[in-house]
Amino acid sequence: MLTEYLRKNFGINLSKKRTLVESRLNNYLVNNGFDSYQSYFNYAFNDKSGREMSQIINFLTTNFSYFMREWEHFKYFRDVVLSELKSVVRNDLCTWSAGCSTGQEPYTLAMLIEDFLSEQKEKWDAKVLATDISIKALDAAKAGIFNDDCLKKVPPYWKLAYFSKISNGKWQVKDSLKNEVIFRRFNLIEDTFPFKKKFHVIFCRNVM
Repeated sequence: MLTEYLRKNFGINLSKKRTLVESRLNNYLVNNGFDSYQSYFNYAFNDKSGREMSQIINFLTTNFSYFMREWEHFKYFRDVVLSELKSVVRNDLCTWSAGCSTGQEPYTLAMLIEDFLSEQKEKWDAKVLATDISIKALDAAKAGIFNDDCLKKVPPYWKLAYFSKISNGKWQVKDSLKNEVIFRRFNLIEDTFPFKKKFHVIFCRNVM
């Protein structure tokens, strides 16, 4: 019942991942007094606020990423895509990170764009739209706090320019970079597409 609902409404296929579903939900069910998966699913499906289904999505989606992951994609974006777009787009660059997870991809894109445009950046509207289905992932992305391991591939001068060290092994994205990324919750298989502008570039690597 749950796997079919998730596949139909969110595009998440867990039909062969029963062990994953059980391992991620077990403690939550026990701690909240549910005596079976069926009783919990019935409760979640009847929750009109949608909060419980959002909780299930938070538990069952995998949000793993780090800065500069698969650098060749970003290098192509910088060296080829941005170079071509700069010659044809008039100070308005629309980039979408679909399935942005905990924010590493859109923040990386924002740093690349700022670095590429350099002193011309202030003349451009080049904010990055970042969407995900998981509220938990989006909250983490908005907080912008990452550990050393997550930033190990970030160039030292970017680390100094865009991050502040807040504790041992923890760094926080500076407001100057946060302001370049717009985070929104969005289900990619919804019928209604709420974005008015057309996008020049769409990253959906985490979805794939």
